[in-house]
Amino acid sequence: MSDPRRYEAEVGIIGGSGIYELDALTDVRRVRVSTPYGDPSGELVLGELSGTRVAFVPRHGARHHILPSRIPARANIHALKSLGVRQILGISAVGSLREDYAPGDLVVPDQIVDRTRADRGATFFDQDVVVHVAFAEPYCGRLRQLLIEAAGRATMATVHDSGTYCCMEGPQFSTRAESEMHRRLGFDLIGMTAVPEAKLAREAELCYAALCLVTDYDCWFDGHEDVTAQAVVDVMRRNSEAAKATLTTLLAKKSVDPECACQNVLASSINTPLEGLPDRAVERYALLLGKYLPASA
Repeated sequence: MSDPRRYEAEVGIIGGSGIYELDALTDVRRVRVSTPYGDPSGELVLGELSGTRVAFVPRHGARHHILPSRIPARANIHALKSLGVRQILGISAVGSLREDYAPGDLVVPDQIVDRTRADRGATFFDQDVVVHVAFAEPYCGRLRQLLIEAAGRATMATVHDSGTYCCMEGPQFSTRAESEMHRRLGFDLIGMTAVPEAKLAREAELCYAALCLVTDYDCWFDGHEDVTAQAVVDVMRRNSEAAKATLTTLLAKKSVDPECACQNVLASSINTPLEGLPDRAVERYALLLGKYLPASA
């Protein structure tokens, strides 16, 4: 708990497809962070953006070599929190399940449906302690609103202020039948990385919001060519500039020291008495449960 790195950043940024670095960062340095959940996706990049101290990690690694199902989400979130981060902005490429959410648009989703199947490490509390956090609203409402406003000011792109993100397993894209099913179920976006990232941010008592970059129409749209990896990459190159402009504008507002309910969710979510926890649990959860552990722990 005395690691001086804990206070080196205020905002965490997790970059998705096409966002592997933030070239506008100043005073840059790279750090390797170890966590009880293994290593993050790569080195964390520390620097300043619009005068705000940030920590950046590319979700899929700097060379995009990590499959969606194998992203070390627990290590990424834990590492960011260990650096002092209190809020996280997650950037990701998505497919659209609605005609009016067109390639090149930006979406700040407000809901998630989890259709993943693999064990992605969806909780930090996998031994000794049971925690049930509320997740009815999976994104921080305060941070979402700031992100919507920043995207509207910073870009010429169409910005949608809500949407339900369907998180599928991947790495393959949808079949046409799956795509049509997701549309009938009322989902708006489809991607592969919102889960467990948003769940873990909530457990870590961090504000979390997502900026989704629409790259394609999945494969449901008649007359629109089926999604390919290259098509996604081509649109992503254009979208990445809009995402970076949004981040620069948002962080310039200096709204990075929030008082938010997200930062105290564990106060009513811990089911296990914390007195008498084994030493291994105290060590594993020191960062996450530190303010709730008895003084003698």
